[in-house]
Amino acid sequence: MNDDYPSSSGSGASWLDKLSKAFSSDPRNREDLKTILHSAAETGILDSESLTMLEGALSMSEMQVRDVMVPRSQMVVINHDADLDDFLPLIVESGHSRFPVIREDKDEVEGILLAKDLLHHFSNGRAAFDLSRVIRPASVIPESKRLNMLLRDFRAGRNHMAIVVDEYGGVSGLVTIEDVLEEIVGEIDDEHDVEDVANIVELPQGRFRVQALTPIEEFNELFECELSGEYFDTVGGLVLAEFGRLPEVGESIAILNYQFDVVAADKRRLHMLEASILG
Repeated sequence: MNDDYPSSSGSGASWLDKLSKAFSSDPRNREDLKTILHSAAETGILDSESLTMLEGALSMSEMQVRDVMVPRSQMVVINHDADLDDFLPLIVESGHSRFPVIREDKDEVEGILLAKDLLHHFSNGRAAFDLSRVIRPASVIPESKRLNMLLRDFRAGRNHMAIVVDEYGGVSGLVTIEDVLEEIVGEIDDEHDVEDVANIVELPQGRFRVQALTPIEEFNELFECELSGEYFDTVGGLVLAEFGRLPEVGESIAILNYQFDVVAADKRRLHMLEASILG
């Protein structure tokens, strides 16, 4: 038997002991760690899914927060002076569970609001609501922080979100524990993620839920209109071009006699829009 990978009943460190040591050792040993992982997979000690997760964990140890953070422009925030009735629809639409609370702009983060903290307010018969009494302190970290260290801090502090700042102290984005874990286990879908449903769904009050990947031809046929499909195949592509940038959730734009509201997006693409007829 190869002395590098003795059985658990033999003398010396097992492959798992070597693996644990390699994860905590100098980055120069990561090539050795990759060799250990693939050898374990080839001998059947690891299945393919476990190998993928361990390789993800290894890659995570080499990544920084800036590599996975939600950029400033895509942060869904709540203004400290806003009334509950003003920001409650935003909470419902976004499907997020945590929201940075800001003052004048996104560089002035007052704290973090947990959506679940609103339940106590509603259970009290909608008594006077004071946002400052329910927000929690915000954890602030630099862009350069390594993901493995951030995950350790998240676990130790029982935090799920941190505000990311650049070298000048300005807010450059935010990062959640889900962003970190997805580097290990892959994309995590939940009940708020976009599902495989009809491209266009009618809503109350003359509004329509439109998936960003809806073909323009399908939209035109349903509404008997003529959105331009010369350069773009999908409604989302057309909306993105009209904005000239990746818009934030809650932003709106008019195209012909239709208004499109962004209701679901991430840091890379649009997911869902709501359309209504103007006039």
